[in-house]
Amino acid sequence: MKRTLGIIGKKIGMTRIFQEDGSVVPVTVVEAGPCWVTQKKTTEREGYEALQIGFLPKNEKRVKKPLAGHFKKAGTAPVTYLNEFRVESTEGYELGQEINVGLLFKPGDVVDVTGLSKGKGFTGVMKRHGFHGSPGSHGTHEYFRHGGSVGSATFPHHVFKGMKMPGQHGNSRVTIQNIKVVEVREDQNLILLRGSIPGSHLGWVLIRIATKKKGAAEASA
Repeated sequence: MKRTLGIIGKKIGMTRIFQEDGSVVPVTVVEAGPCWVTQKKTTEREGYEALQIGFLPKNEKRVKKPLAGHFKKAGTAPVTYLNEFRVESTEGYELGQEINVGLLFKPGDVVDVTGLSKGKGFTGVMKRHGFHGSPGSHGTHEYFRHGGSVGSATFPHHVFKGMKMPGQHGNSRVTIQNIKVVEVREDQNLILLRGSIPGSHLGWVLIRIATKKKGAAEASA
């Protein structure tokens, strides 16, 4: 698997693009960058090659001293989001270098998008796992949306690990693979991705070249 640099962005919302053949393509608009290189990791020093990049300038008064020193060493202004991308080589990149969306992506590329899914709070098994629930008649009493028995009889005397039960729903890191890049507007730092992507309005996302491209173009067309 080839490791390539990605970019950090902010989900703006959804719209649609009208194409020359009259078809309509639903797209998600992402403000991707500009980002800045805040740290270089090399095989000689850290044991692997990686670039740490930052996104969205932050008020200096809201930055703690250790991070302030980190940004000062890199020669960049403080930023809100930091993320590390494994790369084949850090050669050609310098501390403080600006990374924009046009440098990494072009229309027609297939990408993977990672984001924080919408949090839905504490939910039951029907909403969280798609359980059907109990019948609405035939003697069912105050047990319509319950999960049913979770026990395991006399052996092995405990509830199995991973049992589907009520709990926190959403608010977790999610990656959607093989999303097609419809348009890149470098002058506005915008990238338009076909379809929906994880996360809520103004939520952060990570965009990188897809790692499993087989059949991706046909799936996204």
